[in-house]
Amino acid sequence: MSILNTVTPESATGEVAEIYAQIQNAWGHVPTAIQVFSANPFLLKHQWEYYGSVMQHPTLSMPLTACIRMLVSQAGHCTYCIDMNAGMLINVAGWTPDQVAATRADFNDSPLSAAEKTLLGLVLKMTRDSSSVTSADLQAARDAGWSDGDILDAANHGARMVAGDILINGFKVERDF
Repeated sequence: MSILNTVTPESATGEVAEIYAQIQNAWGHVPTAIQVFSANPFLLKHQWEYYGSVMQHPTLSMPLTACIRMLVSQAGHCTYCIDMNAGMLINVAGWTPDQVAATRADFNDSPLSAAEKTLLGLVLKMTRDSSSVTSADLQAARDAGWSDGDILDAANHGARMVAGDILINGFKVERDF
């Protein structure tokens, strides 16, 4: 759980219960990191809808989005998110533990495509020192084949991960995996 009072799946009613049922149906359980948002049903609904859009993104692959979350969380020292996304890369994307470790050490050594590494590098630069991003950085992503919409979506994903790390760490969310 966490130090914030949240609604457990067993005690959920109304809109929270409905959203939890959707999460349960999609993922098989309701992670404690998502239960934090139950303190405000509007935010819970918004967060769940956002996850759905990321999971169905037409151009940002699951390994790329998991790497964004893992590496942004590495900078934010959120072990919950680092380990959850490393697990997704291994258990869903089929990466080896060595590939995950190499990615954590240097994303350029990941199994991502060259285009994905370019976009990932931009997101990491933006989340670590946003004022250092230049038009040349965006042009490099465009030259790698990414649209401005893709660039915005990836950067937004990284920025939201920074916020998620703050909430998960600050509310002391316990691991449930």
